[in-house]
Amino acid sequence: MNLSRGLALLLLALLAACAPRGPASVSAPVEDRAAIAARLGSDIAFLASDAMGGRRPGTQGARDSYAWIEKRMGEAGLVSGTNDPGSYWRLPVDLLGVQPETAQLVLGQGKRRVVVPAAEAAVYTPRRRALAFGGPGTGVPVVFVGYGDGSVLGDALAGAVVVMLADPGRDTERRNALFRQRATAVLTVVPDAEALGAVRALADHPRLQLASEEQDNLAAYITDKAFAEVIGPRRWASWKAEAAQGAFAPLELNLAVSLEATSDRREFASQNIVGMIPGSVPGSGAGLVLAHWDHLGECGEPDAPDRICNGAADNASGIAMLLELARRLKAGPPPGRDIYFLATTAEEPGLLGIRAFVKNPPLPLASIVAAFNLDMMAVAPAGSPVGFIGRGKDAGLDEVVLGAMGNRGRTLGDQSLADSFVQRQDGWALVQAGVPAVLLSSTYGSRAILDPFIAGRYHRPSDEADAVELGGAIDDLLLHEDLIRQIADPARYPAKASPRP
Repeated sequence: MNLSRGLALLLLALLAACAPRGPASVSAPVEDRAAIAARLGSDIAFLASDAMGGRRPGTQGARDSYAWIEKRMGEAGLVSGTNDPGSYWRLPVDLLGVQPETAQLVLGQGKRRVVVPAAEAAVYTPRRRALAFGGPGTGVPVVFVGYGDGSVLGDALAGAVVVMLADPGRDTERRNALFRQRATAVLTVVPDAEALGAVRALADHPRLQLASEEQDNLAAYITDKAFAEVIGPRRWASWKAEAAQGAFAPLELNLAVSLEATSDRREFASQNIVGMIPGSVPGSGAGLVLAHWDHLGECGEPDAPDRICNGAADNASGIAMLLELARRLKAGPPPGRDIYFLATTAEEPGLLGIRAFVKNPPLPLASIVAAFNLDMMAVAPAGSPVGFIGRGKDAGLDEVVLGAMGNRGRTLGDQSLADSFVQRQDGWALVQAGVPAVLLSSTYGSRAILDPFIAGRYHRPSDEADAVELGGAIDDLLLHEDLIRQIADPARYPAKASPRP
């Protein structure tokens, strides 16, 4: 080799080594990204196929989905994370489905009885059938509490039928307070038919809840006009004026009330699926990676040719990323801390699966040093900014996340947009329980990326596997791999000195 030519080549090599590195989406080997994309795409296609029927909890498609997740966790080399020898992968979540069926509200004064038309009233119960009477001759008082919650009466409300005026933003809290005081039923007077329609829009659909959180209550609604016609417009106007005064005291009404409602109930168990990679440093805590596997089932229009909401981006993509992270982390150096992988059920109807996990966790929640939620991970192209959901909840975790983003050349997205989703994802239940939890996804980095997805595919049959974008998902996966390896190393991410409550 010519010496001057050798020196020139050496100089070029040194300059290349010192040059600043580009973003990971550019510098990662093309063949590695292609292999990741193939695995993610295959897993998303399976979970979002019509054969899974939209993965609604309680359906055969849901059961096939979590059985497949179990199989894939085993193939990745995970072991059970349930810490229950009798249930290797599964943590049962007892759910209650309720579909309102019939309802009737009857009001009366003296000998007059009025069956309130369905257009002016609604009655709901989680039970198969509920019936309540109140008023003269029944031994059950009918009490008007106005805009209050009846707390001034204490135990005196036990067994009563309570009438309250609607106060948007406070009604649920007030109604729950009345039921905690053992009111037999609560009748809310809403301003008009439009307000009653808003109630129906929420309550007439099937509802899913944790069986452990069932409330045995009878809730009714009536329009102001219909109530006034029974009470008398002048008297009702007087009572409402009194209720608007700060010193209003609840009063017993000379009003007969009969309420009846029926519902179709279904109790069943769904499953959270939990695997883990055991750590090499016992007692050093754990990291948690989670994603929800459920979606909406059939949610298209009744006459649409395709009614299945397949949920490819939301959230087959999150499960696919969880499985790929498990595979890559298992194939690498053993972590110091345990790493748990949690596929949750029933996120869509209200974070039910993760709430069940928090109520009965397979490991002490205080031992989880950080959790990473994966939700709607396949929407943005490569090189997109990162939406940082959960920023500001734990300073130590924030620092590590921002440092890892900087190392990979990732930019921070629209923080106000990310902040608007904090309470709308599984990580929120963990944060409320004191567990540091974040959701990092380029999907939430900018409205230019998120808004078209929300408008055109979110919770629609068009969220199909062939529409996902894997470029940003792969960027986010590599970022998570860096972060989880750091979090799982007690030397690089020490546990807090004092345990969380």
